[in-house]
Amino acid sequence: MHLEIREKGGVRKYYLAQSIRKGGKVSKLRVYLGADLSESELQRRMEDAKGRLGARVEASRQISDPFKTVLSAGEIKELNALEAGVRVRITHLSEEDWARFTEAFTFNTNAIEGSTIDSREVSDILERNKWPDKSKGDISETYGVAKAIDLIRKTDVHISLSLILELHRIVFENSKPFAGRLRGRGVEVVVTDGHGGIVHRGAPSTHVRSLLLELVKWYEENKGRYPPLVLAAVVHNQFENIHPYLDGNGRVGRLLLNNILIKHRMPPVNIELANRQQYYAALQAYENDHDLRPMIELMLKEYRALKRMLKKR
Repeated sequence: MHLEIREKGGVRKYYLAQSIRKGGKVSKLRVYLGADLSESELQRRMEDAKGRLGARVEASRQISDPFKTVLSAGEIKELNALEAGVRVRITHLSEEDWARFTEAFTFNTNAIEGSTIDSREVSDILERNKWPDKSKGDISETYGVAKAIDLIRKTDVHISLSLILELHRIVFENSKPFAGRLRGRGVEVVVTDGHGGIVHRGAPSTHVRSLLLELVKWYEENKGRYPPLVLAAVVHNQFENIHPYLDGNGRVGRLLLNNILIKHRMPPVNIELANRQQYYAALQAYENDHDLRPMIELMLKEYRALKRMLKKR
């Protein structure tokens, strides 16, 4: 932020300004402070204006939710530039890389949801079929996630209701009695914080199936319009908002995200346990403000981590 002074007709006008870049173009946002101000009054008004200008800058950085509003040409151009910066393609991954990714993703995606299996134990389970003294449910979900990754590598389907059901069934077939079944009529989901405040409310149970079909239709209509990062993020975030299962939505949503990336010849991403709070904040930004940018930025962050992993091979 910086101070701008404009003089016209003997009057000095003051503005607090900040330059921003969006869609390859640089523009400037300003907040008018007043005219012919004393030094003390100018400083006071600058302090008062910082918050307002900061809010406008943050709003200008938002990437609209294309599920609700068609993205502008400038937004698409910016997103294509961000995606080009990844410089990693699925063809760069060897079978050894896929094995390492599968173990890392399996550990992190389960740990985000409270699994007690650590990363070393994931390796023992998947490579040596060696079970730790942990919950049988956590162990079976370790196998389940790895099996689901194998499915999304092989299937030609980008997204469908049957794929959504199959992924859930595979991950939870030996740990949950409702594996592969959507929430039934009257089974509603409300997530609260530590103070009882509602932070997320899933779709009404009677609407779950139709909303999933609407999401599949949106993807089919837009898969050639938007960059893969956008498609994957929208499908994932909308899926989480619908919350179609009594449990297991996060893991299935992250598998769907990766399936869409893979189908567009992009590498998968591993949302790490260490980034769990950033992940939750990105979901909240989408649900509350229809802002896709936080999820896109998290995916790019995880791609940088993937590049570091590939360099170590």
